[in-house]
Amino acid sequence: MNPVTHNTRARDKANVQQRDVAFARSAPTYGRWISWIVVLVVAANFLWLVATNPNFEWKVVLQWFTEGSVMKGLQVTLGLTVVSMILGTLLGLLLAVWRLSENKLLSGISSLYIWFFRGTPLLVQLIFWYNLSTLFPNISITVPWTDITFASWNTNDLITPLTAAFAGLALNEAAYMAEIIRAGLLSVDQGQVETTQAFGMSRSRALRRIIIPQAMRSIIPPTGNQLISMIKATSLVSVIAMGDLLYSVQAVYNRTFEIIPMLMVAVIWYLLITSILNIGQSAIERYYARGTKRTVVNKRRADTAVAATHQLKEDV
Repeated sequence: MNPVTHNTRARDKANVQQRDVAFARSAPTYGRWISWIVVLVVAANFLWLVATNPNFEWKVVLQWFTEGSVMKGLQVTLGLTVVSMILGTLLGLLLAVWRLSENKLLSGISSLYIWFFRGTPLLVQLIFWYNLSTLFPNISITVPWTDITFASWNTNDLITPLTAAFAGLALNEAAYMAEIIRAGLLSVDQGQVETTQAFGMSRSRALRRIIIPQAMRSIIPPTGNQLISMIKATSLVSVIAMGDLLYSVQAVYNRTFEIIPMLMVAVIWYLLITSILNIGQSAIERYYARGTKRTVVNKRRADTAVAATHQLKEDV
């Protein structure tokens, strides 16, 4: 082979590789590496200070981390979260459908509910429910403006710390979930709704089979955030003597005066729970995002080089 021809082909091949995006390389980012090093050094120094600070009393943290009363409080926190979230989501779905309804009465009731429960602090609502007997000593089912009573209960027997916690958390959560679900339903293309109407589907069936499954992609992320917020919001029930995780920890440090280590027990448990929920949320988001992301097929650089070489031979 003529050396000149060989050198020309090699040069042309190099030019092809330079023009091909498959061989593109990003410029070195020294600033990024320096920032990583600085952040890691600062983080390592912070962790070292926390680990070696005797005021945290890590031995006490380890001693009480899985103690019986703390674990019972953790179970109460998880139970409150699950039940309140389920009730709040179901009620929120109903309120969202009512809010989108053409029926002005239902839409007005939903709007009024959301306005009230989103406009008042959760702590105030919990205290209100716990002290409901002050306003209504008895709860009765009667015919309005008559003395006819079908049933009557003592309010103190009905409103215990547990029922007050469920009522406060679930009713408050329903207001937020209603807006989240409503936004998700509105994100579905209106053509989908028109298609269900063209096929003669009832509104409830269309919601169940077509609209809600498509809206889940928009509903899941904020719902995951609400679930994590609910985990932390359960700590407020300690003000009504509900034995959740924070209340259990407070009961211990009120006896032992080991405030910081006992608070660290609660902090670590909250962080563990929220971390697990974050992983579950990511998995659910990936499930409902199937078919919505484009898959980019990247050829190997070796295959690209071979194809370029063949093309070069044909041109020559």
